Amino acid sequence: MKKLRGLVLMLLISLSLFGLTACQGDENNATYEQITPQQAKEIMDTEQDYIIIDARTEEEFAEGHIENAILIPEYEIINKAEKELPDKDALILVYCRSGRRSKIASEELVKLGYTNVKEFGGIIDWPYETVR
Repeated sequence: MKKLRGLVLMLLISLSLFGLTACQGDENNATYEQITPQQAKEIMDTEQDYIIIDARTEEEFAEGHIENAILIPEYEIINKAEKELPDKDALILVYCRSGRRSKIASEELVKLGYTNVKEFGGIIDWPYETVR
């Protein structure tokens, strides 16, 4: 009988510890939101406090970009984000050429602690005006 109580106690302790460690990952599951170019445009037309990040290269940016976009190439996000984007709760809209680099940049921003990141793909799918 003592062995059985000991086994039950060990099982309960094990399950409790498993439950505690299983919940720890919830904080780290933060992510960015994928939106359409149309949703991004609606935000740009109706909101005032947002930041647009162009995650392409300087050369691509010079060829044409979305008005008011800030150039932070995807490969420089880790090094430049905290200086260029001091408010980690700001609404940040991210795009690139096709959507691949903007997804990477958005993931990096979230890892750095940014809480309101929306990725809307590539400029090749942007049906609205751009500037040079």
